[in-house]
Amino acid sequence: MSKKDFFLEDIALDDFSNGLDVVERPLSDKLFRVLGVIITLGVLIVAGRVAYFDVFHAQEYSARAIANAGQGTILKAPRGIIYDRYGIPLVTNKPTFDVSINLSEILRHPESVDATLAAIQAIVPFDATTTKEQIRKADLERQAYVPLVKNISLDAVIALKKLDNRAVTIEDGYAREYIDGPMFSHVLGFIGLVTQDDLAADPSLQLNDDIGKMGIEAQYDALLRGTNGAKIQFRDAKGNDIAPERTQEPISGARLDTTLDAELQKVFFTTLQTRLKDLDRTSGVGLALNPQTGEVLSLINFPDFDNNNLTASLFSDPAHPTFNRTISGVYSPGSTIKPLVAFGALEEHVIDPLKSIYSAGYIELPNPYSPDKPSKFLDWKPQGWVNMYSALARSSNVYFYEVGGGFQDQKGLGIDLLNVYWRKFLLDKKTGIDLPGENYGSLPNPDEKEKRTGQIWRIGDTYNVAIGQGDLMITPIELLRYISGVASKGKLPVPFVVKDAKTNSGKIVYEKTPSFDTLEMKNPNDLNEVEQGMLASVAKDYGTAYMLHTIPMVIAAKTGSAQIQNNAKTNAFVVAYAPVPNPQIAILVLIEDAREGSLNAVPVVRDVLSWYYEHRIMKTVSTTPTLSTHQKT
Repeated sequence: MSKKDFFLEDIALDDFSNGLDVVERPLSDKLFRVLGVIITLGVLIVAGRVAYFDVFHAQEYSARAIANAGQGTILKAPRGIIYDRYGIPLVTNKPTFDVSINLSEILRHPESVDATLAAIQAIVPFDATTTKEQIRKADLERQAYVPLVKNISLDAVIALKKLDNRAVTIEDGYAREYIDGPMFSHVLGFIGLVTQDDLAADPSLQLNDDIGKMGIEAQYDALLRGTNGAKIQFRDAKGNDIAPERTQEPISGARLDTTLDAELQKVFFTTLQTRLKDLDRTSGVGLALNPQTGEVLSLINFPDFDNNNLTASLFSDPAHPTFNRTISGVYSPGSTIKPLVAFGALEEHVIDPLKSIYSAGYIELPNPYSPDKPSKFLDWKPQGWVNMYSALARSSNVYFYEVGGGFQDQKGLGIDLLNVYWRKFLLDKKTGIDLPGENYGSLPNPDEKEKRTGQIWRIGDTYNVAIGQGDLMITPIELLRYISGVASKGKLPVPFVVKDAKTNSGKIVYEKTPSFDTLEMKNPNDLNEVEQGMLASVAKDYGTAYMLHTIPMVIAAKTGSAQIQNNAKTNAFVVAYAPVPNPQIAILVLIEDAREGSLNAVPVVRDVLSWYYEHRIMKTVSTTPTLSTHQKT
């Protein structure tokens, strides 16, 4: 047989013998698992992209699709109205006309951009150079319009419509009009156009949107803003109308009901403003809240500003009129800290409230480095023999030097226990008030001082902080919350300014329930003892708040003067609450650089509490007779 001859049977047998069994081997389970994972990942990726476009970014891509189809004009959603606690509106929406450039239209003919902008500029002034740059850099995936001018006149609207240019869009808008603007500016805040940072933080925003920039407007912007609508004219790629105009109605923002008392705010504002003018001073704070709930009744800052008339110079003013001192400023509290020190001394059994300490107007400590020059710590005047009640009423420094830091045979709390009690009253934490920009206090301690200054902590440092001087710094809202904790016998309220928010249909979409931090106490009666000293401050003729005794209700108060800038200036504080034993209002007044100290702030508290008694307390008394037993005869 030649080598070229072959048989089919031999070939088949050879194939069989050389591994035909491989063909019959089953597929591995691992392969199916890998395929399953790949398919699952593919499905998840597709679902994720669908959710990205149709859920998380539905609004912006819907707006972009509308713009590509030839959207005619945006229908701005009216911003929600803000009311006081009695239903008095604090702001309104004034209808306006706003001008924007429709990007999809103007970019159809890029060669006509300059001519279009020049034609508009001849009617209403705006920065054409900046606008051209905005058009050039516009993110067409995010942005359908470039805003030009807001709140134009009717004559300008007519002139712009005569241009008959589809790139020029006249929108019906709204301008915020704040009632009694300067009086409420720091608590209501204001709105403004979004920035690039705003757009990056919130993809649902568009470049011509207004958002809250300060105060309630900023804190509750998402509720107040509403949802814009549009009048839509669908067009083909050549710009021809292909369907009747369709309207998407805007959804207005939610109504906010606040805790503010508009009438009280006006009285407080006017009273403090007049007092500052009489003293030739410009800076101060007025604050009032309900100590039983934390509801903020009034919040005032000076210098003020008009949120209806915002200018660039306002934000470069060295007086910082937009700075909210009430929640962001930090101050030495002066003698208003003494009730807290008294409470700590009672809790730690440092002193009996009836034990008397003698104040000759100062105490002296030996100076180991210069024995002939002892360290002297001054009282604001000689007080004679004082116990805890009269020391609080008279605001004796010597008493609290000794109780705070110790002297001779009198034991003191010391800096470590002072820190414990400052922290019990949460003076190192934000109060949680529902306004942006809140600051919090700084509490001194030996390690911090030595690290910062290179000097050790001395007994004189403890004396200073025990009377609210030195490195102890807190905000006015922290100070009034701690006083409210005394008034409510251990409940530290979380302050708030907005009670609830409702849609147009009345559905509640936000509601605030009062909340509290509970003060840890060894003996609840210790707060009653402290309150007796604050009551004596008003009731006794030697009390520093005796000017308030003519108001026919029981008032607890504490004054304070804090020296700053190497004793060159004095900040004046007064805190008070009334009526005792069921206080409905806690009040704080601060006058910066008040010359004669706290005596210059007491008249403001007197006038405001007199008004509150007559217009609020008496109305409650007339409907709730049992409260009359709490009135002072």
